[in-house]
Amino acid sequence: MTALLETEALTVHFATSDGPVEAVDGADLTVRTGEVFGLVGESGSGKSVTAMAIMRLIQPPGRIVKGSIRFAGIDLATLSEKAMRDVRGSRIALVPQSPRTSLNPVMSVGKQISRVISVHGGLGWRASGARAIELLAMVGVPDPAHRAKQYAHQLSGGTCQRVMIAMALATSPQLLIADEPTTGLDVSIASRIIELLRDLGKRTGAAIILITHDLGTVAQSCDRFAVMHAGQIVESGDTRCLFRAPAHPYTHALLRSIPRVDADVVLQPIAGSVPALLHPPAGCRYQRRCELAMPVCCEKPRRTSVSVSHDVACFAAEKKYAAAS
Repeated sequence: MTALLETEALTVHFATSDGPVEAVDGADLTVRTGEVFGLVGESGSGKSVTAMAIMRLIQPPGRIVKGSIRFAGIDLATLSEKAMRDVRGSRIALVPQSPRTSLNPVMSVGKQISRVISVHGGLGWRASGARAIELLAMVGVPDPAHRAKQYAHQLSGGTCQRVMIAMALATSPQLLIADEPTTGLDVSIASRIIELLRDLGKRTGAAIILITHDLGTVAQSCDRFAVMHAGQIVESGDTRCLFRAPAHPYTHALLRSIPRVDADVVLQPIAGSVPALLHPPAGCRYQRRCELAMPVCCEKPRRTSVSVSHDVACFAAEKKYAAAS
């Protein structure tokens, strides 16, 4: 598969009176056409900020300090805001974390979807209304013609999320970013939402970036994923490969903290907490929590290829794989 989205050295800071909060530090990501790509990490690791930066939605006091964001051969970081508006919402769409609060409470959900279709697709009001009902049916909303006339407060959380997905698909985007799409949903409903996203990706050909803290969701849904800690991408690669042979100590720690029903294991919490990003440690930001930390970790580790489909940024892992070869 060819690369649809590539970020290189993407860095985002938020200005404060005490200095910049370094929310994203040199993130390198590659998302291929038609795949489901996971972005995983604890709360505060920079996952959502990375997504907002890709869509050029970082608002002051935040700003993209440096880096490139190449999408379908275009560097989004260099586009004017007018040109970016033509990309955002039409070629790249977002499913936000809180669907109920993201919907307009005084407009029916059908009209909200119709408006997106009308603005980006150029269809008349009647045609866009019919298309909105088709999209609601596509995402599994029962009795879509009736639901289209209802408002967000009349719908369940799961149905609101399906409405947001229908709205995101209204312009047939090449890339869909789903930011914690199952937050606040019942486990069974959450599972159906994830299955829906993956199925829609296959049917429409859209690539999907799935932002989550849940490695179970990643195992179920993603072709590849990247692990993010304190604003840094520490490991990325094929999902099966990373679950079978994680190379970074943080990925190891995340996997050890997952409850299992197929084995009698004692859960091992991750030591420490995500460092403050106002004055983060130099070099690898995981070093203060890491059992393999070395003096050289005060320098920023290079991204090392463990295999064709597996990269890691860790001096200990680099040393280990260099010795093995």
